[in-house]
Amino acid sequence: MIDSDVRIPAPRLTLRPFGPQDERRIRSIIRSEVRFLPPGAPAHASGVPQWLATGVDELRRSGQGVHLAMVDAEGLIVGAISLFKTSWTAGTTEVGYGVHPLYRNRGYATEAVRALTAWVFGTTQLRRVTLTADLDNLASLSVAQKSGFTWEGVLRGAELEDDGPHDLVVFGLLRDDDGRPCPVLPREQVRTERLLLRAPSEADVPDLAATGADPLTQAMTGVPRGYTEAHAHALLAATERMRLRGHGIAWAAEELASGRFVVNVDLRDIDWHGRTAEVGYMTAPWARGNGYAGEAVRAIARWLFDQHGFRRLQLRASVANPASQRVAEKAGFVREGVARASIAGDDLIVYSLVPSDLR
Repeated sequence: MIDSDVRIPAPRLTLRPFGPQDERRIRSIIRSEVRFLPPGAPAHASGVPQWLATGVDELRRSGQGVHLAMVDAEGLIVGAISLFKTSWTAGTTEVGYGVHPLYRNRGYATEAVRALTAWVFGTTQLRRVTLTADLDNLASLSVAQKSGFTWEGVLRGAELEDDGPHDLVVFGLLRDDDGRPCPVLPREQVRTERLLLRAPSEADVPDLAATGADPLTQAMTGVPRGYTEAHAHALLAATERMRLRGHGIAWAAEELASGRFVVNVDLRDIDWHGRTAEVGYMTAPWARGNGYAGEAVRAIARWLFDQHGFRRLQLRASVANPASQRVAEKAGFVREGVARASIAGDDLIVYSLVPSDLR
């Protein structure tokens, strides 16, 4: 059983049990109808004294875990974090958390998770901590990645919300893990003479949908048939999940002169040991013929080589797509051969770029 007076320090927070001294703050939180308190927290302010006196401590007394408050340097409760489903025999537990909406995007959740898991492995015999997150909750996926957890799989339709079933990602952290986050490519802007390469955003959805639905895009790429804004929304989420797993990254290129989206570029199939990756791109129909795709790809390649030590960038283009082949050649890629029946039976020309090609 966890001690009733446990206090866990973090760089900007202290994790400690809830107590009667928190009554005024908890009443305020409940009246404001923000949701981040642990399961079992009262729905009405009148239930706060009883919850603080006995209810919030039931989990600890049962030996199944503990609910802790995240308290900032000024003594204000800004979140809550819990251990639950603890099996002392099996040596496993699960972590969950919530942060007050006014205090999100400050790294508090990551800080609290890292501090609590370090305490678990440093003071108990538990050997595994599980964390689950909604597949669509990119913020929670990021917390898991930054806290050193390993993405282990997806439980389909495992959680029922008001809008229907949701998939859950299962993460695990073992005692013997080094606790370092998996490598990911950072969200950084890259500028060229004519373009700003930045993270794709919701504002790009209409242009992404129009690009994906364009007949030439449909004919020459593997995007879903009948491309819609729903596909574009899904693309934004999927590419960010890809980045958080260390598998790739995507950019939207906007024209500096107009600010309009012109090209989508993504890196995929990243091999961190060999420092290799593959690049793909999709040019908006209104921007074709201006050399934007080649300009964007070359800038990203230089960023990848110079800033992150990669050694090879691969590009594949359909033998039936001379425009894509020209992009590769103008960007400085070297043709290596043809991969027969590579995607859906189509032959693809394989190009590569290495750092010396950019000198």
